[in-house]
Amino acid sequence: MSQSTSAAATAAETCSSPDPSDMQTPQPTAVDIRRVHADPDNWYPVAWSHELARGKTIGTRYAGQPIALVRPMEGSVFALEDRCAHRQVPLSLGTVEGEAVQCCYHGWAYGRSGRCIDVPYLGKGKLPNGVRTYPCREAAGLIFIFPGAPEKAESVPFPTLGSVEDPAYKTRRFGRQVACHYSFMHENLMDMNHQFMHMKQMGKMKPRFLGGKDEPRLVEARYTFARTSGKQPWGEAIIFGEKRDNSERYAHRDVMTIRTEYPYQTLRIASEGEPPVMDLWIVYVPQDKDELTCRVFGLLSIRRPKLRFALDMAWPFLIAFTERIFREDRDIVELEQAAWNAQGGDRNQEVFPVINSLRRLLLRCGIQPDQPKTDAAA
Repeated sequence: MSQSTSAAATAAETCSSPDPSDMQTPQPTAVDIRRVHADPDNWYPVAWSHELARGKTIGTRYAGQPIALVRPMEGSVFALEDRCAHRQVPLSLGTVEGEAVQCCYHGWAYGRSGRCIDVPYLGKGKLPNGVRTYPCREAAGLIFIFPGAPEKAESVPFPTLGSVEDPAYKTRRFGRQVACHYSFMHENLMDMNHQFMHMKQMGKMKPRFLGGKDEPRLVEARYTFARTSGKQPWGEAIIFGEKRDNSERYAHRDVMTIRTEYPYQTLRIASEGEPPVMDLWIVYVPQDKDELTCRVFGLLSIRRPKLRFALDMAWPFLIAFTERIFREDRDIVELEQAAWNAQGGDRNQEVFPVINSLRRLLLRCGIQPDQPKTDAAA
């Protein structure tokens, strides 16, 4: 996909597969994309703000790295390696004392810098080394860390989190752990051919690929849709603020723009010249060392209709609708991961140019298997 993909849009007005006679046998890539690790030199959420109360600590992780998040009674959250330097037990089981966390085993205390600031049975001049600390920020109800080289944290842009801070929108915060490599999640959202799977929820939808972008750290695809059978679900009616039938009046009316701007994804639905009716920001944070499990953090913002409290009243129905869609997506990507596990590698035969562009993006931005990590990211 080139910078301007209008030619591709002309060649494939819909997202249907190409004529097999025009297809070449897919060639395997040199690197199995499911073995590519996420680049740690980015800001990743590792917990929701509501999970960490004042004066408490919790344990979380990034790609196998155990992380203790600490919220003092006063001041901001900080993040430490979740291992006491003494006996390696989790600091997240400790007690918050002032601006420090005290290990539950022998009472060793660590401040936000990671330095050991107190061992109850040693003098102040005999304090041992501390533990690793992570740059940490809190925004939009999420707690982020920078798991890579800490000196890069200030120069790496913090993500723009959709419309979550815009009072014209109501935002749902959602996500859970999914047993798959993060690349399956990126592909699932980007490829609207898979609407076939959601027919029970959405009716039969005919997507049309309009084009997109392919840049060093960004791949974008734009689509419109027409419903060819079935009824509009309540969840969709809530998002658009109106009931719609299957007539030409509503066909291909709204543009869905999906973007992977590494390592984040966004999805926006808008009519020409109008602000988005839906604005999704989402990221898939690796959990285990091999990065074959990820935790999803999503911010789904819906524009409020003119009737002031209509969206609030309909919110439970929207949550139920989006949960059903996400459950179907979660189940299918976990089946994809199970197939990869059983076959011992990636045997996918991908024919859609958008997804091939996306896979190349994830390859060039990620950490390939033979690419050494920095000490900070190892």
